[in-house]
Amino acid sequence: MTDNLLSGMDRLLAHPEKYLTGKTIGLIVNHTSLAGDGKHSIAHFKDHSAFPLKTLFAPEHGLYGIAQDMIHIADEVDPLSGLTIKSLYGKNADSLHPDPKLLDGIDNLVFDIQDVGARYYTYIYTLANCMAICKQAGVRMVVCDRPNPINGVSIEGNLVGEAWRSFVGQYPLPNRHGMTAGELALYFNEEIQCDLQVVTLTGWKREMWYDQTGLVWTPPSPNMPTLATATVYPGMCMIEGTLLSEGRGTTLPFEQIGAPFIDPNKLIARLEKDTSLLPGVFFRPQYFQPMFQKCARETCGGVQFHVTDRNQFKPLLTTLALIRAIAEIYPDELQWRTEPYEYVSDRLAIDLLYGNPKLRETIFADDFSLTGLEESWQEELDGFNKEVRENYRLYT
Repeated sequence: MTDNLLSGMDRLLAHPEKYLTGKTIGLIVNHTSLAGDGKHSIAHFKDHSAFPLKTLFAPEHGLYGIAQDMIHIADEVDPLSGLTIKSLYGKNADSLHPDPKLLDGIDNLVFDIQDVGARYYTYIYTLANCMAICKQAGVRMVVCDRPNPINGVSIEGNLVGEAWRSFVGQYPLPNRHGMTAGELALYFNEEIQCDLQVVTLTGWKREMWYDQTGLVWTPPSPNMPTLATATVYPGMCMIEGTLLSEGRGTTLPFEQIGAPFIDPNKLIARLEKDTSLLPGVFFRPQYFQPMFQKCARETCGGVQFHVTDRNQFKPLLTTLALIRAIAEIYPDELQWRTEPYEYVSDRLAIDLLYGNPKLRETIFADDFSLTGLEESWQEELDGFNKEVRENYRLYT
């Protein structure tokens, strides 16, 4: 890592008495919860003399990041500590909010999980829900901060409308929010009002991408294998709201999309008309065959995104240009996902992901405009920047 970059967990381990209260802790962790020495947070606290570990909680994908998206996780036993792992992503929406009784005998609940910087990623809402439970149980919430891997400068998108709040958009955040988990916790706590302690990073600058931190990249979830995946994800996650394959079941999830009905070259030719609006990326015709999930074992035609300038690249606008191009060429074949999505069955996934129904209602229209769509975000994006990011900024 860089000479002076320390994660919140490293700072907590160096001086636990500075941040913790009482005597006991619980951990909300997964496989990304590593200290600078490469050891898991559980290993550091399972036999801690001053603050013994009493309970474990795990988010979506489970403690070891094995389960695929939207796979319900059962409680299990952690082999390292011997403790029961309470799942925060079980069979129903109630599982997202742990019973306050589970915090009996716990003085501190510590969150130490790597986020990816997009509002759809559920770990930050697991954090918010646990903050609310800490408020009810009278337990201190401690957030060990980690870098926003796709930098803390760039923001893009519209805010989630109140009627479309869900576990992929529980707060009015833009698609790419440019904040760390610690900064988000401060924002969430204006509403929650729990006893919150954020253990900040040292040495992180907002313009840093994860590969500039010196920290080891641990894939935060099964379909987030690389920083390149995280770079496109604030846009390409929108594909989950369609029946197109977002590349799950391949080695390039979210970096390539397609469907059996798509002619890659025809799609590329249409996308090239929007090149001037879409900096920092080029599109390559692609064929692929997912091994599971959408279009499993079918040959899909489509495109792969190649990001050439990540500081100029607009992941959301680029993905919406892709969806629009497919809507123009294949208006009968492009379909929305109608199955329940993240415990929600009364609203379409595409509306939950976009944050309102405007995209779905206009994407096929003759007068659809990418420029107009981007301009429609700007007022609330500016408001978010001034009223949220600036108010809860922890880093320069």
